Amino acid sequence: MSAAALVGVASLGGLVGLVVPSLALLFEDPQPRRNAWVWLSPTVSAVVFGGLAVAQGDDPALPVFLVVAAVGLVLARVDLACLRLPDPLVLAAGLLALAGLAAAALLADEPGRLLGALTGATVAGAAHVLLAVLPGSRLGFGDVKLAAVLGLPLGWMGRDALLVGLLLPHLLHGALVVGLLAARRVGRDTLLPLGPALLAGAWLAVILN
Repeated sequence: MSAAALVGVASLGGLVGLVVPSLALLFEDPQPRRNAWVWLSPTVSAVVFGGLAVAQGDDPALPVFLVVAAVGLVLARVDLACLRLPDPLVLAAGLLALAGLAAAALLADEPGRLLGALTGATVAGAAHVLLAVLPGSRLGFGDVKLAAVLGLPLGWMGRDALLVGLLLPHLLHGALVVGLLAARRVGRDTLLPLGPALLAGAWLAVILN
C-alpha cells in the first residue's frame, strides 16, 4: 500500500472517530459513565485504521476489517460507558463481516479463506461459551457474541492469528485488572468491561500476524 493510501485510510479512521461518541450515545444509558474516550476517539480510530492498512495492505478483505473496526469502536465506547454490548451493533458487525468476507473470497477466488473465517467464528464462540458457563465466570453472553464475530476476520487470516486473538484479550484484561487492584482503583467485586479488550486483542492479532 502506498504512503498516500495509508494516510487516506488513517484520515478516514480519524473522521470515523469524530462520529463514534455520537453514535454510541444512541445505545448508552441516559446518564452513562463519562471517560476520556470522547476526546481520544479520533486519535484512537486513526491508529486503528492505519494499523489495519499497514497489516493488510492490498488484501481484498481490508474494507471488511475497517468496517468491523468502525463498529467495534462504537461497541468499545458503549461498553466502557455502560458495561454492555448492544445486540444490534454486534449483529451488524457479524453480518457485515460475513457478507464482506464472502465477497472478498469470491473476488480473490479463495473459498478456503471463507471456510477459515467460519471456522474461526465457531471456535471463538464455542471457547467463550465454555468460559461463560464456568462457575464464578463474569463473562457475559454479549462478550461471547462479540468473540464469535471477531473470529470471522481472525479466522480469515489463519490459525496463528486466531489463536493470538483468542488468548491476547484475556491477557490484556487480566493485566488491567491486576493493575487496577494494585492501585486500589477497583475492588474484587467491581465489574469491568471485557469488550474493549476483545477488540484490542483482535486488532493486535491482526497487526502481529
